[in-house]
Amino acid sequence: MSRVGKKPVPVPAGVTAKVDGQNVAVKGAKGELQFVVPDDVAVAMDGDAIKVDPRFETKRARAMWGMSRAMINNLVTGVSKGFEKKLEITGVGYKAAVVGKNLQLSLGYSHDVNYAIPTGVAIVTPKPTEISISGIDRRQIGQIAAEIRSFRPPEPYKGKGVKYAGEFIFRKEGKKK
Repeated sequence: MSRVGKKPVPVPAGVTAKVDGQNVAVKGAKGELQFVVPDDVAVAMDGDAIKVDPRFETKRARAMWGMSRAMINNLVTGVSKGFEKKLEITGVGYKAAVVGKNLQLSLGYSHDVNYAIPTGVAIVTPKPTEISISGIDRRQIGQIAAEIRSFRPPEPYKGKGVKYAGEFIFRKEGKKK
């Protein structure tokens, strides 16, 4: 049994949720999002909350039950509060800057890496070594952060590269002569 799926998703004041079959649409102060729930799961409005239940007693239905509840909760949180991910850049000469609608990264390559900022997402560089990504869609924010990190992942010897804020990089010692 899913412990996550048992809890209904509360819909706060200022947020309107609409369930139409398997489609859940949520609208709030920051924007509007929707999610199509898998067929293994039944979703319904229960007062000012969204209730999710499995239709079958299969392993897949139980997995989709918890996942669907978490996705709906992310929709409600996104349109009311929003999400933010922070990245840190470590390395001599490594820096980031927002230039127009692109994020320009200097990561030790022979050229700068330009990343086009998608619509609905705000990328800010408070310092040249910090990147802040914010928006309403949690999946999109996480995907963008992962793509930016993949341009130069942190290496284990000196710790140079792009990492999530608060991420621990396991450091290796290196060979002795």
